[in-house]
Amino acid sequence: MTARKSTETTRAWQRMLSGRRLDLLDPSPLDIEIVDIAHGLARVARWNGQTSGAHIFSVAQHTLLVEAVMRQQMPRVDIRHRLAALLHDAPEYVIGDMISPFKAVLSGEYKAVEKRLLGAIHIRFGLPAVLADEITQQIKAADRGAAYLEATHLAGFSQAEAKRLFGRDPELLEATERDYLTPWTAARAEKQFLERFKALHAS
Repeated sequence: MTARKSTETTRAWQRMLSGRRLDLLDPSPLDIEIVDIAHGLARVARWNGQTSGAHIFSVAQHTLLVEAVMRQQMPRVDIRHRLAALLHDAPEYVIGDMISPFKAVLSGEYKAVEKRLLGAIHIRFGLPAVLADEITQQIKAADRGAAYLEATHLAGFSQAEAKRLFGRDPELLEATERDYLTPWTAARAEKQFLERFKALHAS
């Protein structure tokens, strides 16, 4: 899929609650607001909603968990890398969360849209459009650790199955694990995502 400007006859943009109009195929950093990202991610369910608890386990809460895993695994990691970890799934505020097995059967078009959105988001918040491979691998490792915890605590996977698919248990502190793996309301997920973003972005 090649980037193209949306038209009124073929709409490829979404109106945001902030008033911004984001072109999904040719996104501009100027049309990206953190309040829209936080609001959207807090209402997108991980695991297609197949998790235990009174609320969905949102992508917003997942990204906070990923950043917590990275923070524990690499206490001295650059704060900008932690910001990138928090934003690693940010495109899902407009394209939703698609489970990995389904992504695997699609063509590269989904990934191309996702990549362009993430690049625009990075530029908007002062990060490189494309991260260095080392940073990307650090984020992926933390993401897999978070997925292991979510799979075993919320999505019904056995430890052996989760280890085979996602790797080892990152072994968070018990209190941290208990809090981050109790699904929050959308309002709490949105609020905590925004607070963590502000703390990382302001540093």
